[in-house]
Amino acid sequence: MVKRHPDYLDQCKVFFSCITCHAQIVRQQDIVSRAFQGKDGPAFLVDKVENMSIGANEERMLMTGVHTVADISCYVCRSRIGWVYIRAPNASQQYKVGKSIIEKSKVIKECDYL
Repeated sequence: MVKRHPDYLDQCKVFFSCITCHAQIVRQQDIVSRAFQGKDGPAFLVDKVENMSIGANEERMLMTGVHTVADISCYVCRSRIGWVYIRAPNASQQYKVGKSIIEKSKVIKECDYL
């Protein structure tokens, strides 16, 4: 088995890490919205995610219609942390394409004040 090493977020004071292995996942400034819903409860909509693996595309019925999404997992421990939007059903949902949902229950907020 190959040991996976996470990338580290440059010049980032506040970030969210995988709750399982503490690999850095997303910077606080990359959060677009805190008012989204994931499979397991509240979630963030984010612009950029680090240390993730992307699964296969699938059609999924979400609150705003059927979207094409792919599950994303922590690169280090393989825990599922959310999904990325691949395609949206209509023009009003296009702003989500390329962005990711990170479930709040899958990450922990951390600070680096060094």
